[in-house]
Amino acid sequence: ITMTITSLSWSHQGMHPRSIKIEGDITLGGLFPVHAKGPAGVPCGEIKKEKGIHRLEAMLYALDQINSDPDLLPNITLGARILDTCSRDTYALEQSLTFVQALIQKDTSDIRCSNGEPPIIRKPERVVGVIGASGSSVSIMVANVLRLFEIPQISYASTSPELSDNNRYDFFSRVVPPDSYQAQAMVDIVKAMGWNYVSTLASEGNYGESGVDAFIQISREAGGLCVAQSLKIPRDPKPGEFDKIIKRLMETSNARGVIIFASEDDIKRVLEAAKRANLTGQFLFVGSDSWGAKITPILDQEDMAEGAVTILPKRASIEGFDQYFTSRSLENNRRNIWFAEFWEDDFRCKLTRPGIKIDSEKKKCTGNERVSRDSTYEQEGKVQFVIDAVYAMAHALHNMHQDLCPGSTGVCDKMDPVEGRLLLSYIRSVNFNGSAGTGVLFNENGDAPGRYDIFQYQVTNITNPGYKVIGQWTNNLRLNLEEMQWSGGNKQVPDSVCSFPCNPGERKKMVKGVPCCWHCELCDGYHYQLDEFNCELCPFNMRPTPNRTGCRPTPIIKLEWHSPWAIIPVFLAILGILATSSVVLTFVRFNDTPIVRASGRELSYVLLTGIFLIYLITFLMIAEPGAVVCAFRRLLLGLGMSITYSAMLTKTNRIYRIFEQGKKSVTPPRFISPTSQLAITFTLISVQVVGVFVWFGVVPPHTIIDYEELRPPNPELARGILKCDMSDLSLICCLSYSIVLMVTCTVYAVKSRGVPETFNEAKPIGFTMYTTCIIWLAFVPIFFGTAQSTEKMYIQTTTLTVSMSLSAYVSLGMLYIPKVYVIIFHPEQNVQKRKRSFKAVAQAATMSTRLSQKSNDKQNGETKIEPERPQCVLLRLLVDRNVEFICM
Repeated sequence: ITMTITSLSWSHQGMHPRSIKIEGDITLGGLFPVHAKGPAGVPCGEIKKEKGIHRLEAMLYALDQINSDPDLLPNITLGARILDTCSRDTYALEQSLTFVQALIQKDTSDIRCSNGEPPIIRKPERVVGVIGASGSSVSIMVANVLRLFEIPQISYASTSPELSDNNRYDFFSRVVPPDSYQAQAMVDIVKAMGWNYVSTLASEGNYGESGVDAFIQISREAGGLCVAQSLKIPRDPKPGEFDKIIKRLMETSNARGVIIFASEDDIKRVLEAAKRANLTGQFLFVGSDSWGAKITPILDQEDMAEGAVTILPKRASIEGFDQYFTSRSLENNRRNIWFAEFWEDDFRCKLTRPGIKIDSEKKKCTGNERVSRDSTYEQEGKVQFVIDAVYAMAHALHNMHQDLCPGSTGVCDKMDPVEGRLLLSYIRSVNFNGSAGTGVLFNENGDAPGRYDIFQYQVTNITNPGYKVIGQWTNNLRLNLEEMQWSGGNKQVPDSVCSFPCNPGERKKMVKGVPCCWHCELCDGYHYQLDEFNCELCPFNMRPTPNRTGCRPTPIIKLEWHSPWAIIPVFLAILGILATSSVVLTFVRFNDTPIVRASGRELSYVLLTGIFLIYLITFLMIAEPGAVVCAFRRLLLGLGMSITYSAMLTKTNRIYRIFEQGKKSVTPPRFISPTSQLAITFTLISVQVVGVFVWFGVVPPHTIIDYEELRPPNPELARGILKCDMSDLSLICCLSYSIVLMVTCTVYAVKSRGVPETFNEAKPIGFTMYTTCIIWLAFVPIFFGTAQSTEKMYIQTTTLTVSMSLSAYVSLGMLYIPKVYVIIFHPEQNVQKRKRSFKAVAQAATMSTRLSQKSNDKQNGETKIEPERPQCVLLRLLVDRNVEFICM
């Protein structure tokens, strides 16, 4: 039974032995396409010298190097079980079951030897990791089995992008870059040159179409790159086909960059067609590795190919392997069970075997032949990657041994058996210099970094015309743009864009369906360029910079003393203050003269104080706003007017009451004494003061910066205005009480217009109020009509201060300037007049009234006889504060 199991393990498929067994402390599996696919019904065909034997020997060479290295896995020998996949995925799947035999639990309880003893079953070696396979289809099939048993796998040649799916092939890694990296490298090259609009051209078939598909997919995911046209070259192009292709490429002439995945012959014919169309320098080609650094595609078309950028995978020949492989012979390489077959094929001879006749057409092998001396030898391109795959597994085991078995010699219990998932984590974290001196490492999907050399075909202004290395791509692009050269020796990279970049301050308005084409729109008004596609409104206290790429603080202004808008109000205020001061000084100097006494000294001083405050408010309105200034503005803006018109109202009301009372009785009205008049005046003033202090309590005075008032369409003219927290409405409310007093005073002035001017101030007060009302009626439309003006602050402040000063001038001029004139220039009139007795005055007043009444009746054509009734008008002549009763 033991022999039966062994024979099954080592059975042969036809004439081809299946596996190589190399003893070791830790066993690695190997999968190589030693043979090609066999004909129908036969799994394996002829031997594959380069892709099979060269790669297999590369693994044996790497194992020898590792086992002889005292620093890598010291005191641990790596063994191997190497299988032939025969380049067929289904056959490889059957073979790979050998690797998992040790992990499959077998029930041998019912097996007995003939003597009744339990059988001695040879336990298969445990494979901790697998090197291979070659073809992507084989690796996919094997990976599905190995992942079930958590056996890590490192491929040296499988480049299908499908194997990058870490969810499906989580135990699969590879030391070669996937095909998608070539397309990624080309996308990076295109973007590095600033192109965003290119066309693609592919030879019909798997290579060209899959390459272009990968390029389009990656460019779509990366964004910022659009494909104008994607054209295919038929397998059997008809005459004129390439001319049509060039004509179609010219339909999107802005897309000068052409990504080409095509055969050498197709590349050559494309260049010929472009030359026939006289389009030298129009197209900027980026070629795949099928173009690479080959001369054949561009022969006799050098001027058309000038500037073409191509890529070629970075490879290296391992000198140590050449020495190893060329020294192999039938005598020293018996461990390779397929080497004899390789020998026969390589030297075209036949080895003698017992029972098998030698073909007469083939010579007999002597065994003295030598590789490279007696046959053509060139190291297969993937040898480097096979060696790197074996070393990657060895470095992972070495790091694992150092962590799990520190200080122990050989494999310790923690690594017997080796846990597959833990080993996978060590594999993914290796980072060492490989056989070609380049780094070996894996990303999160188990892919090795792509490594490509980047060439440009240059003709002019260089010592050696031809392909020049201008960069490399290893997961990241390193491109020396300064070494690039284009048609005519130009160093500037030509454009291949649908739309040129927008200027600063302009946003891109995308063309629907073409993400690389756009129109540029200026960020207008108070908007700035937030990003490439959007404009954003600047914050309320800012305005856009001149190039509209950001926002800057809006300048803050206030009414300056030297401004023309301030000079006139200040001049009027100063003149008014001087005039008011002169009147006050004159009244104080002649305080006891009849005219001053007749003016009602107490109320006159109150009224002059109000006029003085009206002039003073001009300076507060122009002064730089601050908490103190704003407080005084609130207080004095209405206070001066309320004092003035309270005093005037008290005067006119007193005159009106005396006049009306005189018509009815000789009894004087109440509250006409100076003390009463002052009390009434201050009561009226207190209403304004109390209102202001309530305002202080509700909203404490403070300054604000108003950015909305001066915000014209042109942001360059925008300004923030430093002002007190007084809106137009609050300003009118502050003056409203004074306006009420003014209107009331005007009403009383109208009612008192019939009082004889010899005895009172009714008419001057009346003229004062009429003029004041006209001034303030003119003020309203000017003040509110300039609300939308860019000069609003200046106009409104000037209008307000000038209106207040003018109203003060009217009051001062009508009421006090004539008195001062008499006091100064006509002192002879400023004397005490003789007092008449009440009886004489009353008789004169009665007679005057009758005569006036008769005259009016005659003029009307009627004669009326009125009963004689004394009509007495009680007038205060304001002489020594006495009240005279005069009958008129």
